[in-house]
Amino acid sequence: MIYRSMKRLLPASIILIFFLCLFTRADKSIYATTEGVYAQMKRIIEVLNVINQYYVEDVDIDRLVSGAINGMLEELDPHSVYIEPNRLEKVTETFDGYFFGIGIEFIIQNKILTVVAPIAGTPAERMGIRSGDNIIKIGDEYTYGISEDEVKQKLRGPLNTSVRVTVKRQGSNQPFEITILRGRIPIYSVMTTLMLDRQTGYILLARFSKTTSDEIDDALSKLKSRGMRRLILDIRNNSGGYLDQAVAVVDKFFDGGKNVVSTKGRVDEVNEEFITTYKRNYLKMPLIILINNGSASAAEIVAGAIQDWDRGLIVGEKSFGKGLVQSQIELKDQSAIRLTIARYFTPSGRLIQRNYDKGLADYYLNLDESTQSAVPESTSNANNELYWTHGGRKVYGGGGIQPDVTIKGKSITPFTSKLLSKRMFFEFGSRYASKHRDLARNFYKFKRRFLVDKAVLDEFRSFISAADITIEEEALLKDYDSVCTLLKSEIARNLWDSQKYYEIYINNDQQVQQALKLFPEAAQLAGLRHNER
Repeated sequence: MIYRSMKRLLPASIILIFFLCLFTRADKSIYATTEGVYAQMKRIIEVLNVINQYYVEDVDIDRLVSGAINGMLEELDPHSVYIEPNRLEKVTETFDGYFFGIGIEFIIQNKILTVVAPIAGTPAERMGIRSGDNIIKIGDEYTYGISEDEVKQKLRGPLNTSVRVTVKRQGSNQPFEITILRGRIPIYSVMTTLMLDRQTGYILLARFSKTTSDEIDDALSKLKSRGMRRLILDIRNNSGGYLDQAVAVVDKFFDGGKNVVSTKGRVDEVNEEFITTYKRNYLKMPLIILINNGSASAAEIVAGAIQDWDRGLIVGEKSFGKGLVQSQIELKDQSAIRLTIARYFTPSGRLIQRNYDKGLADYYLNLDESTQSAVPESTSNANNELYWTHGGRKVYGGGGIQPDVTIKGKSITPFTSKLLSKRMFFEFGSRYASKHRDLARNFYKFKRRFLVDKAVLDEFRSFISAADITIEEEALLKDYDSVCTLLKSEIARNLWDSQKYYEIYINNDQQVQQALKLFPEAAQLAGLRHNER
């Protein structure tokens, strides 16, 4: 029997109002008023009403509408997406650059809330929280089995409010209690800043948030004070962010009047050309930009501008190939859509967007071979349009930024990837550091002399076995250098902090170490004098 109930029919006006929200942007008052759009919305309303009336089970209309929105955006391109209200705050704060809380990087390890590292300069660091600490209670509630979202909900809160935590430290049997006053916690774009040698500065940039330009200024100032005369800017696995921040980063390495990027869309107001300014003296030093297939969007704007103007050497692996510009438009129900409004073009006129006609799975999972390894130019750029840099070098549009010098990243076996995903290296580093606190007396002695020898590796094997993971000796042998580097880096993190983790890890990064040999070429390309010391 088909049961029909008029009470369950949704008023068409309510659904119509909801969908009108999709076509409204408060700051520009854009309304969809054409007859064709209304006709298509009526189809959606009709389908929703039929489902709501006749479907075999009760339906969640909010879920259906969200699905419809996602379906519409998926038909456009891979980067136009719908953001639900419960995700919007998290997505926004990542690029706003801060939140209010105590300031820890954490993981849930075997259902236990574990501190990866306190964030520098935050309340947690000032109160003595260390890497490897287990937070066993928040307030009066035990944290065993807690989810990551619950941790954030309990530890974050209004500025200057307090939260009480109970900490169990490795090597100590007695837990202790700390009351921490919440503060403004930065979400850094610059993950680390260090000198690789007496003259080479290194900056690892993870994203382009609202604070990126200021962070880069601070990093460059710090490195110059330490004697930097050349720079490696590492934007590997940087998936992008704010376009204006990418422009601001490029601006630091040029004099004024240079085109950085152009945006072109269907609406005139999104067509724009971004030009470098005369606000500061540009840095007259050899520059190397490190990229890989995880470098996308704003990261590719930086690499493309540096390459097109022959300002520096692009090194690593081919970038992802995202040449679309999104605008985040908030809706009245506190959700948002991130809509592609333009394509961007590098100074030479290149569009570096990869083809996405084969669908999302192919776009994200089956990257072109040339993004992952060195291939002959005639093969990797066979279907791409030829352009020329300011100095007359060949570059290609479509499919990402091809590096000037290709250096493959070191790959690891699925077994070592599994150990990473299960956080075996971090947890072992925490335990090892707690038993060898004497190593923390001198970092530079640790960096030069500490070796992950047979005794340490045997202890790691025992640790893996105790976690009910079957050891694959052939994989460990193949990944020997990577395993040793990861173990030493995690021990350093737990003895000191994340900065020391990067100092150890980067020192053994083959792409970075090979890039160091390329500064004479980078200087020659930019027309700069280069002196080795």
